[in-house]
Amino acid sequence: MPNPSPERSVLVLTKDLFFRAKLEGLVKQAGCYPVREGDAALAVVELGGPAALERVRELVAAGTTVVAFGSHVRAGDLRAARDVGAQAVPNSKVEDALRAALEPE
Repeated sequence: MPNPSPERSVLVLTKDLFFRAKLEGLVKQAGCYPVREGDAALAVVELGGPAALERVRELVAAGTTVVAFGSHVRAGDLRAARDVGAQAVPNSKVEDALRAALEPE
């Protein structure tokens, strides 16, 4: 596969293989390219600890739109991601949030 342009790339950062497969499938359906590293216009990041929040912070600072997701019982993680500029949703809403973020403006 050729190197996709950052404008058509979506950074998918999740340890959960189930979520990764589902999210990468949505990205492809939208005509974009899922990537696991590099520059992208949009990132989907699984929350779960300080390293994930720091990555969200870095991406937002670089101008990347970020959809962060995590367990609804860890509301503090979701709130912290929102506080640094990401859209943060519980796991149950990440597919809808990604679909909306992938829609052309």
